[in-house]
Amino acid sequence: MERPHLAGIVEDGWNRWLGGALRSRGWRPLVVPHAGYAGADFVRVLARVVLAPEPDDDRRGGEHLREQQQDRRGWRNFVTAEALDAEVTVTVGSVRHVTRTDRSGMVDVRVPNPGLEPGWQEVVVEATGSEPTVARVFVVGVDAGFGLVSDIDDTVIRTLLPRPLLAAYNTFVVQEEARHPVDGMAGLYDDLLRAHPGAPTVYVSTGAWNTAGTLTRFLARHGYPAGPLLLTDWGPTNTGWFRSGPAHKRACLESLAADFPRIRWVLVGDDGQHDPVIYADFARDHPERVRAIAIRELTATQQVLAHGTPVERLTAADERPPPGVPAVRGPDGAELARALRPYGLGSG
Repeated sequence: MERPHLAGIVEDGWNRWLGGALRSRGWRPLVVPHAGYAGADFVRVLARVVLAPEPDDDRRGGEHLREQQQDRRGWRNFVTAEALDAEVTVTVGSVRHVTRTDRSGMVDVRVPNPGLEPGWQEVVVEATGSEPTVARVFVVGVDAGFGLVSDIDDTVIRTLLPRPLLAAYNTFVVQEEARHPVDGMAGLYDDLLRAHPGAPTVYVSTGAWNTAGTLTRFLARHGYPAGPLLLTDWGPTNTGWFRSGPAHKRACLESLAADFPRIRWVLVGDDGQHDPVIYADFARDHPERVRAIAIRELTATQQVLAHGTPVERLTAADERPPPGVPAVRGPDGAELARALRPYGLGSG
């Protein structure tokens, strides 16, 4: 096994020191649940374990602390102390499974499905020293053959900032109410899903897990369908200083293809960065898993902000899916909906 990168060693050392210092002051583990998903034979449970102070009033307990964590705004999302390598028990139905958090405090585990019915269901996640916490999972029925994968920034959330500054600004400065939806995208998703009751919607983004609560509330407030968010962890890894956003998205798509081999996905993203190439590559590798690709086209101004120039675009060959996989483009949800209807997608 290769020696971990210096960045990972430094971060892990800091987190262990901070965790020890906070525990000595009486802080304890707190489970922050995230939405997961399930198939006929597995349940993927997602949660994050952080350290939090004891509540002033025991009657308010862990639920109050959890609400505070999920209701954080801006830069406060990142003022957290992850519980590294903490023992966690996941209870699905009546079966208990023991796992541990990773180096970012995350729980991402697949356990057998004991027979959960399709639709939204609940599982229980409990870290050693924490209160039991309910996490939701969306159970996909065995007969599901349609699903929706969506990017977030510049696809469902409208941004007007250079990409190098976008993530930091959205995370550390902007209040939730200052974010705006992309016109017509919620309507597009409703249109696509109306003919497929029980179809899963999965949001795949390079955003940090710290912002999951903010993003979930944004999506609900603006009428987007509920679904699991597959985010990532900011900061160093065991192989370098920064994580690869494209690699994260590619890995998520491959996981979904393996988890749900019967589903054909509509992949929705934007042309601000890598989505057209990532989706086209996935469609070439798995043409039977892609129903269509829909790309929101950014304006010239937005292209400058995303790329630094309005003409720095990837070649058409890089973005072209295989024959038989429709690929449409449009500036907003209404145009994308119109472009998809000739392919039998939407209400017509």
